[in-house]
Amino acid sequence: MVSLFDILGPVMVGPSSSHTAGACRLGLMARAVLGGTPERARVRLHGSFAATGEGHGTHRAIVGGLIGLAPDDLRLRQAYEEAESAGLKWEFEEVDLGEDAHPNTAIFEVERDGERVQLRGASVGGGRVEVTEVDGFAVSLGGGYHTLVLLAHDEPGTIAVVAGTLASHGVNLATMRVDRTGRHQDALMTIEADEPIPGAALDEIRAFPWLRWARCIEKIS
Repeated sequence: MVSLFDILGPVMVGPSSSHTAGACRLGLMARAVLGGTPERARVRLHGSFAATGEGHGTHRAIVGGLIGLAPDDLRLRQAYEEAESAGLKWEFEEVDLGEDAHPNTAIFEVERDGERVQLRGASVGGGRVEVTEVDGFAVSLGGGYHTLVLLAHDEPGTIAVVAGTLASHGVNLATMRVDRTGRHQDALMTIEADEPIPGAALDEIRAFPWLRWARCIEKIS
């Protein structure tokens, strides 16, 4: 169902809900999955993002999101200066992902403290976003829930253990998805929850021996 807020669009720094607010949210998502503000970011823009993004403030919005600025933060207009102060080095490139790709698609490669994450997502209208890929794993994340993203070794019972840990801390799960490279290989788990993920629950999950990393994405839309 389309709400009145979908029609009016989000509270934001303009000019475009798709090219500015959505772009900022994609940057926020990439930052959250990495675990903080990147030291370096390479962003490839497809379609409409590539063609009109600079004029619509897309580049500044993405950079602002990467350093943690919200779509309604007036500092987005000075995002480049804020990012330089935060130590972020960034570059933009144009890419042709084919006719099947959403015209407002961006691919992020972000690095921090020796860790690197690749994320693909699109601004789908009204400031809403959809992240469809993290490090080559298929996901479907929109930022509308408190989200936990985990990379782990695929072992029997891991899903139940993670779900049980969250339940023991009073977290109600909205969605859960797992994608893996193969049996007993790497698996990416994404969990969307109605409540914020408590720090104690995250600490317990991070202590599991089969876990490589876990990141929380706070609700952003």
